[in-house]
Amino acid sequence: MSHDAIHQQVSQRYTEAVTSGGGCCSKSSITPATSTGEHPEIQSFGCGNPVAHAGIQAGETVLDLGSGAGLDLLLASERVGIEGRVIGVDMTDAMLATARANLDLAGATNVELRKGLIERLPVDDGEVDRVLSNCVLNLSPDKSAVFGELHRVLKPGGSFTVSDLVADGLPDIVRASSDAWCSCVGGAISEEAYIAGLRSAGLVDVVVEDRFDYDPETALALAKEEKLIQGIPEAVVAAALASTVRVASIRVSGRKPA
Repeated sequence: MSHDAIHQQVSQRYTEAVTSGGGCCSKSSITPATSTGEHPEIQSFGCGNPVAHAGIQAGETVLDLGSGAGLDLLLASERVGIEGRVIGVDMTDAMLATARANLDLAGATNVELRKGLIERLPVDDGEVDRVLSNCVLNLSPDKSAVFGELHRVLKPGGSFTVSDLVADGLPDIVRASSDAWCSCVGGAISEEAYIAGLRSAGLVDVVVEDRFDYDPETALALAKEEKLIQGIPEAVVAAALASTVRVASIRVSGRKPA
C-alpha cells in the first residue's frame, strides 16, 4: 500500500470508530485497558496513559500526536494550567470535531487543535516542551519522518513520552493487510527498530519504561478476528506465532539534547 492509501484507510476506519462509538481495533482488542478513571465520557483509542508519566509541569506547551477524541488533550490541559498550552494534531476531521466538542464541554480553553499529518506536523521548530502520543505512531507509514518531526518541534531539553505497539516477526500477509494496519498491528515495527529510529533522529536518553507482552493466544485471536489467516491451518499459525511473532505495548521516553 502507498503512504497515501494507508493514511486514507486509517482515517476512514477512525472516522467510523468515533462516529459509531466503537473501537479502532478488532473485537478481540490487542490493546490493554487504558482507562485513567478520569473523564470516562470521552472515548479512548490508546494503548496506555502517557500523560500520567510525562512529568508535565504548569505553564508548559504540550503537543499530542494523533490527538483523537481529546482525552489526553484534556488531561494535559489540566496539568499545564491556564498559563500553559496544549496542541493536538490529527488528520481525521471527525476526530477533530469530536475532540473540539469534548474540550468545549469540559471548558478547556488552553487547547488548540490543528489538522495535519504526524509525518509533517503543523508545528514550528522548537515550539513545545513535551510531546505525547498514545498508540498512533504504529499507524504511520513513515516512522523515520515522525521521529524526525518529534525532534524538530521539541525545544532544546524538551522531552517525549509515547505509548505504542511494537511487533517483531509479523508475516507479510499481515504487513499487507489494511485491516491489520488500521488495527495498530500491521504497521508496528520491532522495539529495537523503534528505539534505533528515535536515536537516529537525534533524541537521547531513550528508554522503554514499561512493557506489556501479548501471549500467542491473544495474537492468534486477533489474526482470526481480522481474517488474516484464511486458508491456513490454525495449528500452523499458532505454532508460528509461538515461535516467531512478538507483539507488545510499550511506553518509551526520551528528550532532545539541551
